[in-house]
Amino acid sequence: MMRLRLRRLAQFASTACVAVVATVAGDMLVGSPARTAEAQQRTVIVVPAVVKAQPAARTRLPIELNSAEAPAKNSFLRIRGLPIAASLSDGYSIAPGAWAVPLNVLANLNVILPVGVQGSSDIAINLVSVDGAILAEAKTVLAVEAVAARPEPSATSREPALVPPLPPEERERALSMHAKGQELLDRGQVYAARKLFERAAEIGLAQSAVALAATYDPDELGKMRVVGLSADAVAARKWYEKARELGAPEAGDRLRRLGAAR
Repeated sequence: MMRLRLRRLAQFASTACVAVVATVAGDMLVGSPARTAEAQQRTVIVVPAVVKAQPAARTRLPIELNSAEAPAKNSFLRIRGLPIAASLSDGYSIAPGAWAVPLNVLANLNVILPVGVQGSSDIAINLVSVDGAILAEAKTVLAVEAVAARPEPSATSREPALVPPLPPEERERALSMHAKGQELLDRGQVYAARKLFERAAEIGLAQSAVALAATYDPDELGKMRVVGLSADAVAARKWYEKARELGAPEAGDRLRRLGAAR
């Protein structure tokens, strides 16, 4: 009788242990995906479905990060799909139509469109960690509205002129030069980049005139962290004037800033 009771007690204990282990394992299996999903959704990129913009103007690009925790250290936004002719007020061009933007400038981020840009572009926005992992994703559409023609401004006006768009073949050639110039500039080859920017600006590409002027502008040159290259305010003013004639919206502000710096 005593042996029978001991045997039953051992069987009960064994069954209880198995049940406890199974319950714990089940909780782990059910809980892990939930915790993983929660971790993936800690940061959400908030952006309107459509951002309306106009050519020859600066347009606020409203991007916010909704996060329960601070974003990963040294993470940044990668924005792709912008018109090749467009630029952003902050950040760095990493490829035609693609920019890397630090998180601390989002509150005042603008997209700058020259004359002649039109249509809609699908924009992909990724929050990227320093090791290249994508932490969050979002999409928007940049819709460039048509602008009615207006009278040519007077010579004393500080507003950018509205000039006819370049013929498609000329524009494509100028954009190709501009993209190559930007690549050279990103590698620190300023003199070579200047030659390409100048050729594109002479064809009539406003953003190339701005980019060329920036390589002489004391303020903009300081941001590039180029060693051994002196600023030249006279040359900067010349090419900002050219950019304003070609319809670059930011040229007037930079000319005023140069005038104030004298």
